[in-house]
Amino acid sequence: MTIGVGLVGYGLAAKVFHAPLVASVAGLALRSVVSSDAAKVHADLPGMRVVPDLAAMLADASIDLVVIATPDALHAEQAIVALDAGRHVVVDKPFALTLTDAQAVVDAGDRAGRMVSVFHNRRWDADFVTLRRLIGEGVLGEVMQVESHFDRFRPHVAERWREHAGAGVWNDLGPHLIDQALVLFGMPERVTADLAIQRAGGKAPDYAHVTLAYPQLRVVLHASMTMPAGALRFAVHGMLGSWVKHGLDPQEAALRAGALPGTPGWGIDPVAAELSLVGADGAVESRPIACDAGDYRAFYAGVAASIGGEGANPVPVAQALDVMRVLEAARRSASEGRSVAL
Repeated sequence: MTIGVGLVGYGLAAKVFHAPLVASVAGLALRSVVSSDAAKVHADLPGMRVVPDLAAMLADASIDLVVIATPDALHAEQAIVALDAGRHVVVDKPFALTLTDAQAVVDAGDRAGRMVSVFHNRRWDADFVTLRRLIGEGVLGEVMQVESHFDRFRPHVAERWREHAGAGVWNDLGPHLIDQALVLFGMPERVTADLAIQRAGGKAPDYAHVTLAYPQLRVVLHASMTMPAGALRFAVHGMLGSWVKHGLDPQEAALRAGALPGTPGWGIDPVAAELSLVGADGAVESRPIACDAGDYRAFYAGVAASIGGEGANPVPVAQALDVMRVLEAARRSASEGRSVAL
């Protein structure tokens, strides 16, 4: 069975992530792209069918799966149209602008009897795969404190939709940080957030510092555009040891450079983490530990299996809705200056 895929939008997310990942997974075939710039698409995908709008794509009966990779404000509307037309849907993060809109997409999927999944690809980062294994194996003991960072140095506000009012770093990077935390620890009891605009001329938050509170555990999610030395990715501390990782998973950089997913060395992070364990005598010993391999292809392989009735949805909508709940709770916390219970 070959699943025909239509890609809506051809910006960064579509060009760097979705198109090459779809092309790399057996059972999926990219057959159509919605774009107003056919030349841009054909520069990367010669001969690809380019159509002007979603309606034209949905008129093609060979399209089974629609991937929504447009600006955030269009996600819910376009996903619902595709579902109402009987297509399966993958939505790039964030799922939607609001929890209400995301729930409307889920309801449309239920009515249509079609799969809906959200592209939380960072579940397959090399460092996160490693951390998930270490926690699952109990290597760190009971985890008490986590810092999870996506920090960058972009001191000047760019002219792009992600910098416009209603968008910003929390909408862009927050879903990744939240999803990873919920995969590891489930829903928190409350959320406390500080969202700010730090750069001159900014229209959307470029700083986010959000604490997820569990009974004992505290998880700090941090994203900033003003960090020249923002290399820390994870700092995880448990009762038996700590695990600290610097540097980002290499897959995005490889995709941006035009590397093909699955080529030799794919998903291997060259930067080792530091594992510090408490010995029987109470002394702490540290050593470098290599990360397990990551692989974003696992998301689309899971999507193909789910549509074919051979596997589970890799990102079930119930989990994606929980991400939206935390995303919204943080915005409310920041605006009201208080913790918000979940």
